[in-house]
Amino acid sequence: MNIRANILLRVYLAFGLIVLLAVAVFVRLCDVQFVEGHKWRAMADSLSTKYINVEAARGNIYSVDGSLLATSIPEYELRMDTYAGGIADNDLFNAKVDSLAMRLSQFFKDKTPKEYSRYLRSARRDSVRYLLIKRKVGYQDLKIIRTFPLYNVGKYTGGLIAVQQNKRIRPFKYLAARTIGYKNENVSNGVGLEGAYGEYINGESGKRLVQRISGGVWMPINDEAEVAPKEGADIISTIDINMQDLAQTALERQLKLSDADHGTVILMEVNTGEVRAVANYTRVSEGVYTEQFNYAIGGSQDPGSTFKLASYMALLEDNKVDTNTLVATGDGFYRIPGHTIKDSHGGIGTVTVKKAFEESANTAVAKLVNMHYQNNPSEFTDHLYKIHMNERLDLQIPGEASPVIKNPSFKSWNKNMTLPQMAYGYEMLITPLQMLSFYNAVANDGRYIAPIFVKEIRRLGNPIKQFKARVIDDQICSPKTIKKLQAMLEGVVTEGTGKLMGSPLYRVAGKTGTAQVADGNKGYKAKKSYQASFCGYFPADKPKYSIMVAINGPKNGYYGATVAGPVFKEIADRIYASDMQMYGNLADHLVGNTKNPEAKAGQSKAVKQVYNALGIKALYASRSDYSNTVDTNNGVAYEDLNAVKGIMPNVKGMGLKDALYILGNVGLKTRVKGSGIVIGQSILAGNRIGKGLLVQIELQ
Repeated sequence: MNIRANILLRVYLAFGLIVLLAVAVFVRLCDVQFVEGHKWRAMADSLSTKYINVEAARGNIYSVDGSLLATSIPEYELRMDTYAGGIADNDLFNAKVDSLAMRLSQFFKDKTPKEYSRYLRSARRDSVRYLLIKRKVGYQDLKIIRTFPLYNVGKYTGGLIAVQQNKRIRPFKYLAARTIGYKNENVSNGVGLEGAYGEYINGESGKRLVQRISGGVWMPINDEAEVAPKEGADIISTIDINMQDLAQTALERQLKLSDADHGTVILMEVNTGEVRAVANYTRVSEGVYTEQFNYAIGGSQDPGSTFKLASYMALLEDNKVDTNTLVATGDGFYRIPGHTIKDSHGGIGTVTVKKAFEESANTAVAKLVNMHYQNNPSEFTDHLYKIHMNERLDLQIPGEASPVIKNPSFKSWNKNMTLPQMAYGYEMLITPLQMLSFYNAVANDGRYIAPIFVKEIRRLGNPIKQFKARVIDDQICSPKTIKKLQAMLEGVVTEGTGKLMGSPLYRVAGKTGTAQVADGNKGYKAKKSYQASFCGYFPADKPKYSIMVAINGPKNGYYGATVAGPVFKEIADRIYASDMQMYGNLADHLVGNTKNPEAKAGQSKAVKQVYNALGIKALYASRSDYSNTVDTNNGVAYEDLNAVKGIMPNVKGMGLKDALYILGNVGLKTRVKGSGIVIGQSILAGNRIGKGLLVQIELQ
């Protein structure tokens, strides 16, 4: 063989070997890709892991009386790894899968046992590692499901995967909904307390190890977090759940009666500035109202006649007038260039400043302010700025609208009209809560404080931050002026437009308001719409609570006294009836003059046994299970204490256990003060009561 042939043979041999090797590689690639691909893909997936964040349970929000306003509960998404370690054996799976299907069908009632069985077997056949079983499953249900066949093989080996998700709920549903608010990633700082205190409530996320399975799905390796999340802190709000319920019920009822567009009511404690209730309702359809917007803090409008208190404060403080200064209202019309101001009830003649305020005469206050400040309107507006009417309250929750109080530098200032219009509450913007805070300062002897919605932040029951109302001004005007204004406000209720808000049991001070509301850019010339309001406090001699009621767009009347007033009165009456501290203890009615040993009121059988053992003569006229002792000349008589539905029982003299039993039977909620035996109750025995009413009992 020549050299050329030898070389060619070697080349052909080498090329052939290369081709054979290439074919072998190609065949192996096809085998790996198509024949063994499932095996190797599963192995690759099992080797791919990562950590994901586990959302922390958000902290709770409580009312001031300890009621739970918002909380997080665990909710689970149930999935199944059909090839988990404990059920990988086909014989075990096939033996138990039908039993599991039957239990799932009986529990969830969404599929038949056969449908569940086919669903599970199909997933097993297709090697599904993250099969969805059910969403939104509670913890108690999860405990039961863990006992089902296959799932009870082991917590991590039985195939059941429970992915925890935290669900936010409000136990009282719609009570204080806008104040509680909600977490919303699309809203800056969130809404209400949930948004404002998110940094405390949210907690710290944990970590969980997951692995990627076929289909690109990430499956938890176990249902326990590798790094446990840290729960959020709890918020103690100033809201009283019973007062909140009362405020919402009264407001909704009046909105329906007056066929109004929307309304708000705010209840605040005078000395502390703590907001006890905030209700906001908007009409969504005929006779249906829901909370959609927080008008209390975000709804700025012309306040109308409630603003007259600030105008008279300026006049009195600047020594322009006194309460006995006479002012002529004439025929009820005050004509200024370009406009005529009128009194809705007509002229009341020449009256004192105090009487003009009580009768809410627009002409009187407009004339006085125009007369004394026309040449120097800045003196009037500077006084309003001095008492902080132009400042935001910097509330603890977001959404507060900025007040607008004009001064002569404003482009919209009209030298003829703006000053007298401002005098009775027009050409300005103030929210209901801002107006209430001003009235609260008058009730508080001039101490102006910003309202608060949160008292405390707690973590694991321990306070980490506490809040008190910010003092805006220790004295917004002289004590002398404050006393005059307080007398004028009380006169509105006793002698003026607010007589409907009066009560024979306690004194009320406040001011009615009726304002025509501007319709956006259309102004006041468009279709007329009104805001009826009443702002005041009670008891007038020792103020404890201040209330603002504002109802917009009423169709059945629009005066503050008849539209907003009933809401104020209902709330004040119910609070006064349930707050024993407002009126002190009433004198007990004593029967007889003997000095026999007294027994604690309670179970008749127990009392009789004690008296019999002591040899005391007793007149057993009662056959009731519960009784009270009444001292008589003939020994100790028993007075029936039968609980009658709708009537307040007498629990004086009882121990706490018996008193709670009796009060609970008639449907009352009870607040307890002190220890020992009952010496006082906030609702007098024999009065009519409604289910769910709060009664306070005092023990000593």
